[in-house]
Amino acid sequence: MRLLLDTHTFLWYTATPANLSTAALSILNDPDNDVLLSMASAWEMSIKAALGKLGLSQKVVPFVQDQIALNGFQLLPISLDHVALVEELPLHHRDPFDRLLVAQSLAEDIPIVSVDGALDAYGIQRIW
Repeated sequence: MRLLLDTHTFLWYTATPANLSTAALSILNDPDNDVLLSMASAWEMSIKAALGKLGLSQKVVPFVQDQIALNGFQLLPISLDHVALVEELPLHHRDPFDRLLVAQSLAEDIPIVSVDGALDAYGIQRIW
């Protein structure tokens, strides 16, 4: 199964896995699953780090690269199809990064691993 990580899920998995639900942790640890991190999440982390709202042990890019390699995750690029879909989404959620993750989930037909119940308004499959 392919899975898309919400940004907080990626951060919790890499630093404080106890914050994850039992179901989320189990599905992410299953070696048969392909776990994807969106480039939107890397972008979001970079912005938050620059604003002083995210403290990491290193810069965002090497942190993401190290964690992807360590955990066997893959990066999901942002395509024009994803961007076009964002424009069509109703404004249930105003966070631009979450909206892009929803668009990627819909376009790629993959569930999002997220605690954010507000994403359910889009009819995506959310695992938590």
